[in-house]
Amino acid sequence: MATTSAARRLPRLLVLAGLAGAALGCAKHVTRIDPRSVTDLSGRWNDTDSRLVANALIEQTLAGAWVREYSSAHGGETPTVIVGAVRNGTMEHIPVQTFVRELENALVNSGTVRVVASAAERQEVRAERTDQQEQARADTRTKLTQEQGARYMLQGDIQSIEDEEGREKVVYYQIDATLIDLESNAKVWVGQHRIKKYIERPRLRF
Repeated sequence: MATTSAARRLPRLLVLAGLAGAALGCAKHVTRIDPRSVTDLSGRWNDTDSRLVANALIEQTLAGAWVREYSSAHGGETPTVIVGAVRNGTMEHIPVQTFVRELENALVNSGTVRVVASAAERQEVRAERTDQQEQARADTRTKLTQEQGARYMLQGDIQSIEDEEGREKVVYYQIDATLIDLESNAKVWVGQHRIKKYIERPRLRF
């Protein structure tokens, strides 16, 4: 009887052992890579696109005549810029705030212009400045009404077109940017950057 019972349990044990082996074989493996490395898995907009497009657009922006014209008209003073809204007109989720940060990083790191805080950031800073007037020592208080005003606003727009047939797909991104003189509403610079990705899906095998 004992031998028969053990024989009955053997297939069950083999199945459990197989499942355990399969689970170990399918365990997730994580490898840390350079955050600035170029990676494309799905073909959708990713961190590489955000960084490269921002750098390309800011390089175009700062090469425009508006920088020299402003500096010449204001005794060599550096122009002040604020990064406004970037609209996502594509059908996919694009974290536009990350793209805005990349634009700000590129502008600040250029050393060519001054970048001021966004409207949301200014509210927090103003609250702190107001609190200092009552809570901080007089010699350490930040002065009121001393903010640096922006003369130009950079705005952007992301659009995409997809073309798909069978296992092949092409995704085209067009990123337009405009720099506006806040005093006159004049567009002093308009730029564009394009990305085109070819995606080929593997054949299904059974």
